Amino acid sequence: MISGIKNVQQAYVSRNMMFKKFFFSTLFGTITAAIIGIIMALNGFGVWALVAQQLINLAIDTLILWITVKWRPKLLFSFKRLKQLFSYGWKLLVSAVLDTAYNDIRQLIIGKLYTSSDLAYYNKGDQFPRVIVNNINTSIDSVLLPTMSKEQENKERVKEMTRKSIKMSVYIMAPLMMGLAFCSNNIIKIVLTDKWLPAVPFLCVFCITYMFYPIHTANLNAIKAVGRSDLFLKLEILKKAVGLTLLFITMNISVMAMAYSLIVSSILSQIINSWPNRKLLNYGYLQQLKDILPSILLAVFMGGVVYLFNFLPIRPLIILAVQVITGILIYLLGSIILKIDSFKYMIDTLKGFKKI
Repeated sequence: MISGIKNVQQAYVSRNMMFKKFFFSTLFGTITAAIIGIIMALNGFGVWALVAQQLINLAIDTLILWITVKWRPKLLFSFKRLKQLFSYGWKLLVSAVLDTAYNDIRQLIIGKLYTSSDLAYYNKGDQFPRVIVNNINTSIDSVLLPTMSKEQENKERVKEMTRKSIKMSVYIMAPLMMGLAFCSNNIIKIVLTDKWLPAVPFLCVFCITYMFYPIHTANLNAIKAVGRSDLFLKLEILKKAVGLTLLFITMNISVMAMAYSLIVSSILSQIINSWPNRKLLNYGYLQQLKDILPSILLAVFMGGVVYLFNFLPIRPLIILAVQVITGILIYLLGSIILKIDSFKYMIDTLKGFKKI
């Protein structure tokens, strides 16, 4: 109920590109809720500390947004607008429901056919990369869609934004995912201890899968921005049919086979998502691959180099520190040598923030 109130204000903020105001408005709520949640946890409230933390965060964010954002709803209703919004929105709603059901069915199958340990390793392998990807992807998604929507009549401009988004997002995502994959042994040892090492292969598979998520996000946002929610739903149904087919083929083989099917499904989904934009924007999958290939190859090379440090006979924490520093240096140096334009764009953006 609280989210329903907040989401309208947040949509207004996104539509008008007021992200700086939104950041500072919600920062207080996040910090306050975190402090209260920790205090409650330390005083024995158990899982209710998490419940309180989420409710308080949401309530404070909603209150501050209502104070800082001057837009207010009025007691008016339009069936004409309802019809327009419903015609566009129900397809996105069905797509979201399908996506949620599809993502959860794997865990249900693993829990049914295999042991609880297998399910735990699978989920833990998914947890680390998913946290990174969800935060980056949500940030991109919240900015990209309203920006593209304003330019929906200018297909060339939408193509330019889609291209820049894919290149920049993969440039950031690729080293994070490859670094996490190649350093996974030490990360699992330090954070979760040796008993969770069977989760490492799953973590690596999910890193490869999630690395290409920006392609999905940018292509789908371009389709939504030009008002083609009908295409969005059709693509979603096709992708889920492909994914479920691969899942049913591999589910009786092993949990690892099910994980590998995600990589195949991800590649096929990239092609499916980008296919409409071949005509809508004249920006097909091969062009997109060409744009991101330098970042992918550099990230893989960086990961291969830092992986060699795993063989040093020293403590995992020290190895991980060396891997992180070396990986950053290799990626930045490689970006300069290969003249990757996303690196230059990122530097220019940071300089702009510095001036502000």
